[in-house]
Order: sequence, then C-alpha cells, then structure tokens
Amino acid sequence: MSDTLAAPASHVLEVKHSRFLARAGAVDSPDAALRFLADVADPDATHNCWAYHIGQDYRSSDDGEPAGTAGRPILAAIDGQGFDRVMVVVTRWFGGVKLGAGGLVRAYGGAAAECLRLASRQPLVALREVELRAPFDDLGVVHAALAMHHAAKLDERFDADGVVLRLRLPADRVNHLAAHLRDATRNRARIGDNAGR
Repeated sequence: MSDTLAAPASHVLEVKHSRFLARAGAVDSPDAALRFLADVADPDATHNCWAYHIGQDYRSSDDGEPAGTAGRPILAAIDGQGFDRVMVVVTRWFGGVKLGAGGLVRAYGGAAAECLRLASRQPLVALREVELRAPFDDLGVVHAALAMHHAAKLDERFDADGVVLRLRLPADRVNHLAAHLRDATRNRARIGDNAGR
C-alpha cells in the first residue's frame, strides 16, 4: 500500500545559480491537483513544472522546459518514493547558467525526491462503503460502535423497521464492526455491501 502526505512539504535546491523550489501536497482528484498548482505557482518564476499521481491517474508538465526534462522526473520521484494522491510543483528561477537536459532532469527530479523524502508520510487506508440496518431500540449501541470502528455516516434514513445508515470506514474494520454489532444487538443490526459503492 502507498503513502500520501500527512502535511504539505517543500524543499529548496540551488544548482548553478538557478533556484528550484519543490512543493508537495496531498490531493484526491485531478481538479484538486490543479487547484494546488494554481495556489503555489509563481507567475514571476521562469518555470512551474509539475506532476501528480492519484491512483490510476497521473499527469505531468514541463512548462516550457525541454520535453521530458522536468515533469517526468518529478513523476518518477513521486513513484520512487512510494507516494499516491500527491501533487508536486517545482518552481525554477533561472540563474543565468544553462544546465543542459541531464542537469535539468537531475535538478527537477532531485528537488522533488528530496522534498518527498523529508515529508511526513501517512499510510493510505482503503475505504469501503456499507449499508447498516438496525431497529430503533439499538441506535445507541450502533452509534457507539460506529465511533469505535472509525465509521463515517454518509446517509441516514428511517423506515418502519428502524434506521438504514450508509457508512464509509476502513475496509479492514468492516468485519470487526459487523461482529461487534452482531454480539451487541443479538444479530438485529446487520451490515451489507452498499450496491452504489
């Protein structure tokens, strides 16, 4: 399983008078990645190169640097450090000395890799959505169990038999919650997969 960032991170690298500032943030969608870019990009800098990796989605930009010398090395740094759901922007202020293609690859990739290496990590937890049905009499027991098993309530509706809750919780806690409720409610509270997940 991959990690994501526990908090935004940054790292500065100076190479032959050029300054490279890598900034990384946790993102959960391509739209969030582009918002992060808009927030941290410096319009007065020479280049704002970037890459993100979000599950099966990944994208990068050289932002005017020679093709393949910035975005791809940043993406390689994300993958090399074992991160997912991460956006990295490396901003460059040109210092007057050309670095050549190899120098650019090392500078962009190195700034991104060091930024992520120093960043605080947070394991990505696989989440699952389930539906829980319980009679009214068991609501107190159910709500106590939800907190104990880190279940977030997404939806709640009532019918003649009681309550129907749509929950999201860590996938590895589903069976524990089901067993807890089975024992605490004499099998009256039941969990099933949410068809809409």
